[in-house]
Amino acid sequence: MLDIQSIKQKFGIIGASPALNRAIDVAVQVASTDLAVLITGESGVGKEIFPQIIHQFSRRKHNAYIAVNCGAIPEGTIDSELFGHEKGSFTSATSDRKGYFEVADGGTIFLDEVGELPLQTQVRLLRVLEAGEFMRVGSSKAQKTNVRVVAATNLNIPQAISQGRFREDLYYRLNAVPIYIPPLRDRKDDIPLLFRKFAADFAENYRMPAVRLIAEAQEVLKNYYWKGNIRQLKNVTEQISVIEQSREIDADCLRKYLTEKDSGFLPSVASNWVDSKSFNTEREILYQVLFDMKKDITDLKKLVNALTGKENLDYMPPYEHQAFVPNDINGIDNEFVKIVPTVPQSSKPKIADNTEVEDTEEYVEESLSLLDAEKDMILKALERHKGKRKYAAQDLKISERTLYRKIKEYGLDN
Repeated sequence: MLDIQSIKQKFGIIGASPALNRAIDVAVQVASTDLAVLITGESGVGKEIFPQIIHQFSRRKHNAYIAVNCGAIPEGTIDSELFGHEKGSFTSATSDRKGYFEVADGGTIFLDEVGELPLQTQVRLLRVLEAGEFMRVGSSKAQKTNVRVVAATNLNIPQAISQGRFREDLYYRLNAVPIYIPPLRDRKDDIPLLFRKFAADFAENYRMPAVRLIAEAQEVLKNYYWKGNIRQLKNVTEQISVIEQSREIDADCLRKYLTEKDSGFLPSVASNWVDSKSFNTEREILYQVLFDMKKDITDLKKLVNALTGKENLDYMPPYEHQAFVPNDINGIDNEFVKIVPTVPQSSKPKIADNTEVEDTEEYVEESLSLLDAEKDMILKALERHKGKRKYAAQDLKISERTLYRKIKEYGLDN
């Protein structure tokens, strides 16, 4: 049973985070197999250490280990670099050349930033993983290779697949064993240890005393976001070691080297702001709907009055309209009220032979207040049912309790 602490010392890994220990344990356990491994994590977390652990604890450790940065090789030459080329296959191909997969036969190849590979190269890589063979650029002869592939990326591969930038079948081949490296902000207790290690290294390199953080500065260091992770922490430590005259660093001094934009990640605050904005927008929409509905009711009443005044009709069919009438402006205890415009008996035209119908009722513009409209409808319902509140409530489609409260609120008890 391998001791994780001894592995950390051998490969210079600092920290005691459970997630970090888990990643190391998985790397050691999978090393004895030939399974492909996909290492994921943000940029600067130290993904390049884990392929070395896998290679050193495998039976391939005496063979070649090649690390390839896929994002640093131009798209036009990446196939030649990985799989080699034949003489004359392109303009500058003056001789045959072996690719990395041919050179690393029997060993391990580490494909860093594998998410940056062009789609054409991804097809070639898939063939290596599935059949263990490849073809040089410009050749039609397949060659066998026995290479352990370990890949790493900081991209969101499922998102890249949905965008058509990465092959799904290649992802599942590479992801036979996934290893996730946690970001530095999830390893807060490890941050002061890393700072101390980097400070000691720079003190030795530049032949000066090592800088030291006071307790308050350590808290600032631990609570910083560290978007660039270990790489960023190392750079900050080097800057402080070279620039600062004092070897004791306080919080104010440390903050000068920490950018504000990286310390302001507050997702919970941002979420609350969005929720508040959405709430205000919905309230404004509700108010607009209510005012539009009131306008529609007013226009309907105008139409009814116009028809009763100009048409020789003995009967006007009732027009039913479902309207949302708020009991208060915040929409508490709202009710749906059926509005049935009725033609008063005194305004119905009486038809007789050679008798001219004369409309004696004059239309009066009604108030646009929602409260006045509600009060008016309650009065009409009570008049229609001769003060019987039970039937008035049924006509208004509201409960008797709500009607009693509204009568008292509007002072209609008398």
